[in-house]
Amino acid sequence: MRYALGSARSTSGVTEILSGVDLTARRGEVTVIIGPNGAGKTTTLGCAQGLIRPSAGTVRLLGQDPYRAGAELRARVGVMLQDGGLPQSVKPLTLLRHIAALHQRPWPLEDLIERLDLGGFLSTAVRRLSGGQKQRIAMAAALTGNPELVFLDEPSAGLDPQSRQLVFELIAELRSRGTGIVLTTHLLEEAQQLADSVYILKAGRVVRHGTVAELTGGAQGAARRLTFASPRILTTAELQAAPLPVALDNGANRSGSYWAVESIGSAADLQALSTWWAQIDLLPAEISFEARTLEDVFWEVSAP
Repeated sequence: MRYALGSARSTSGVTEILSGVDLTARRGEVTVIIGPNGAGKTTTLGCAQGLIRPSAGTVRLLGQDPYRAGAELRARVGVMLQDGGLPQSVKPLTLLRHIAALHQRPWPLEDLIERLDLGGFLSTAVRRLSGGQKQRIAMAAALTGNPELVFLDEPSAGLDPQSRQLVFELIAELRSRGTGIVLTTHLLEEAQQLADSVYILKAGRVVRHGTVAELTGGAQGAARRLTFASPRILTTAELQAAPLPVALDNGANRSGSYWAVESIGSAADLQALSTWWAQIDLLPAEISFEARTLEDVFWEVSAP
């Protein structure tokens, strides 16, 4: 079963927020939407949830138009908003019991409370909770109705490592139960760990999408990045003689001369580099060989 956002677009005055966003999320998969601030991630979720009416395009949520749908559809969908959207004066236990009473087959509250480690602050008013505690309550509220599809906007924001792991484990369980999960995050390592499919937005458009392996090149075995430290500065002529493009890579926490070669795809590439080093009489002082990451892809497509 598919949940589709087809070419959704929303405007505010003369400002076009989204243009040509074409996105499909599937049951039993985690669909991750990433992009820089202002790319349109939250607006995309708002259109998908029926909170924003797009000025053009087609949006279908569980086969229906979410903007026009009634309570029956909304009962099948869980939503965790970026700002929480929680009533500030209510106590979490009261809130969750109220939400559970609205559904025919709610998630057992005792189990949800244990999974998200909520027991220590269920009797404290929401306004007195920390940011991380509010995040866990918001996620519990989104899941209380036992939804078929859940939208999670920055679900791990403000969480400590232990709480983040609890959330990750719960997302993995939802996936295994066949629940569709659509989430946004600024944490690219988190996206790489959780995602079945990834959509990268930039300026209101999808600029890249696919599985993590497809985006990083892993499915073709060409997802390797080699970084080496040279004991001297390479000359322009030496760089031009390289069999593959070589770029200076003096990033954070690095001193000296570090160079990077992207997309190593075969043993022949390594042999060619070794031959080049012999030709220029260079013995690298340090070599790092690693897979390209989603973060590498993100910076490639998000550059101005």
